[in-house]
Amino acid sequence: MDRTTPIVLVPGLASSARIYAQMIPALWRFGPVMVANHIRDDSMAAIARRILSEAPPRFALAGHSMGGYIAFEIMRQAPERVVKLALINTQARPDTAEATARRRGLMERARRGELRAIREESFPELVHPSRRDDADILKLVHAQDEDVGVEGYLRQQTAIIARVDSRSTLSAIRCPTLVLTGDADNTIPNALSKEMAEGIAGARLVILDRCGHVPQPEQPEATVRALSEWLAG
Repeated sequence: MDRTTPIVLVPGLASSARIYAQMIPALWRFGPVMVANHIRDDSMAAIARRILSEAPPRFALAGHSMGGYIAFEIMRQAPERVVKLALINTQARPDTAEATARRRGLMERARRGELRAIREESFPELVHPSRRDDADILKLVHAQDEDVGVEGYLRQQTAIIARVDSRSTLSAIRCPTLVLTGDADNTIPNALSKEMAEGIAGARLVILDRCGHVPQPEQPEATVRALSEWLAG
């Protein structure tokens, strides 16, 4: 009997399937892997509906950063379809007024053709200090910018700004859950990961050493190990 579990991976803001590329072969051992396309809609509800329409009937779900916000919406719309949940460098809280104002400023710059510059400027805060001169990760960031494009980025930011507070629904999550974060995430501090893990019954919290906001390229082996243990458990 086939006991594999399909896996749906959701990237983050201005991120594409490339963020998961080097770990898909290892995850594929546990079941067929799908990377969700989350650039076509401008609300969390619509993004989640479209992913659900394209996903297998039941699946393990992993969301990174914005992908975690989408994962929470999927859990609200169809919790019975998610057999396992992984929340990677994300949070359950909504935007603050300050964060929304900053996003709107970035959106205006993106409309003026400055998306690449925005991403380059934010790179030192995106990764662990030891990775700030990592040309390969910066190259990956820019390749994903091209994948998502300005219009996709604007739709994503619009959805993020309007997302709801998911803290009140943490206790409703019943499937085995992994909360994964980095010890030096300056984008979404790992205190917010601890908050999620404490709110989800039985959740396992993993904090990766020497890791910022993008564990997939920063600590690929440790990230694969954590996700493999989650899938095998």
